[in-house]
Amino acid sequence: MTSPTASSHRPRGPVWAGRNYSLLTAAAVVTGLGSHGALVAAAFAVIETGGDGGDVGLVAAARTLPLVLFLLIGGAVADRLPRHRVMVAANVLNCLSQAAFAALVLTGEPRLWHMMLLAALGGTGQAFFGPAAEGMLMSSVEGEHAGRAFAVFRMAMQGAVLGGAALGGAMVAAIGPGWVLAADAAAFALAGALRAFLDVGHIPPRAPGGGLIADLRDGWQEFAGRPWLWGIVVQFSVANAVVAAADAVYGPLVARDHLGGAGPWGLALGAFGAGTVAGALLMTRWKPRRLLLAGTLCVFPLALPSAALAVPVPVGVLFGVMFVAGATVEVFGVSWMTALHQEIPEHKLSRVSAYDWFGSVALVPLATAAAGPAEEVFGRTTALWGCAGLVVLVTAAVLCVPDVRDLRRRTTPVARGGAECASADAERPVGGLG
Repeated sequence: MTSPTASSHRPRGPVWAGRNYSLLTAAAVVTGLGSHGALVAAAFAVIETGGDGGDVGLVAAARTLPLVLFLLIGGAVADRLPRHRVMVAANVLNCLSQAAFAALVLTGEPRLWHMMLLAALGGTGQAFFGPAAEGMLMSSVEGEHAGRAFAVFRMAMQGAVLGGAALGGAMVAAIGPGWVLAADAAAFALAGALRAFLDVGHIPPRAPGGGLIADLRDGWQEFAGRPWLWGIVVQFSVANAVVAAADAVYGPLVARDHLGGAGPWGLALGAFGAGTVAGALLMTRWKPRRLLLAGTLCVFPLALPSAALAVPVPVGVLFGVMFVAGATVEVFGVSWMTALHQEIPEHKLSRVSAYDWFGSVALVPLATAAAGPAEEVFGRTTALWGCAGLVVLVTAAVLCVPDVRDLRRRTTPVARGGAECASADAERPVGGLG
């Protein structure tokens, strides 16, 4: 079988940068530029219509709730249907929902339920896109080059986060949030077009399975049987929730009251993105032997931005804190992807990724919706210190799992081919899911 990297434009780049990898990277950059500007725009669209912290949290929760509800189904679908088709369909849904959101903001005052509904459609698209995209990326590189390939991919993607957040904040301040949302819709359209050209002919068809429910059960067994996997997912179910509350709800409010509004907050998010680029650049060279131990130790600084907002520190100090947090958490991100790539069979990647995503975002709707009420009861400063403390607590706890401390880097991943474990990415007639 010809590998995707061996047959794809070697003279134009490194051996691992084949056609699929290059298309996936380009599309991720496009959507990163649009989406991270749109996150800033959506928060300030709510604020500009008279909304408070609770309203900002409700819109953020509306985006995440369908992500939680549909992720597991999305992972099973992505392991049964050609993954690139799932990705393109999700991009179309995201494009249409963001275009409608932009139109409402540009033509009049959108109601809160309008914004929540459109945010929910965007979250639904992401539920099907995320597991398919992760499985597609991991199947596009070989084990020997996986760490560096993932680091470069994440460096490009996080560079787009840097540009998108900073540009989005500046555009919101200059021309309003509606145009930023419209730009995000266009970015989804372009990214979907790029992903339509992904080549999946090199992957043999997957053997018939027992149906959607059986696939979900099989994915759960793979997930639950690995303590390092579910332990870190539990850790991030809490960490992601409190960080999301701080970034999506408290951050814009602190920016409005103390930092000067959308522009500085967008630049602060951009500083986090710059840090992730630096962290990914480091990981193109550094290959820690104990993947998850090194990565988990680098999660502790993720508590710093919430603490900085709680003070609140001057804008320049906040930029530095966000940069450090971004750089260190990216060390974890690359290590995590490398561990999944080397330990999880290819034909189960999307299902396992779906359980990973599900656990990681399951508490985010609750946290973002509760952020406003928590501010009223405890005060914003206390709530932010609580966010920082929870990140430290759960990160320390997961280090008690032996497999997290001991998992070693290998140069050869688990079996990733064969008739019994081939991916569904091959072109074949698409029937029912049963």
